[in-house]
Amino acid sequence: MYAIIVYDVGVERVSKVCNFLRCFLERVQNSVFEGEITKTQLVEIENGLKRLMNEEHDCVRIYTIRSKELVKLSNLGIEKVETGQFI
Repeated sequence: MYAIIVYDVGVERVSKVCNFLRCFLERVQNSVFEGEITKTQLVEIENGLKRLMNEEHDCVRIYTIRSKELVKLSNLGIEKVETGQFI
């Protein structure tokens, strides 16, 4: 499945959340990660984020789509990460 994860967490937790998500997904914006993951990885991500975040102050949104081909992406301005340019 293809996942897009967007987060807004306290400053003291940003680097921990970012480093954790880098183990699974590609960072495409400051607080946005996306990529292909398995159902097992999704559960691992959800559990890991619950441990890292403060549920009373932080917000994480996880969007899952069956396939990346189902996503229509329109980018305005510069891209932080050039997609499709990997060797």
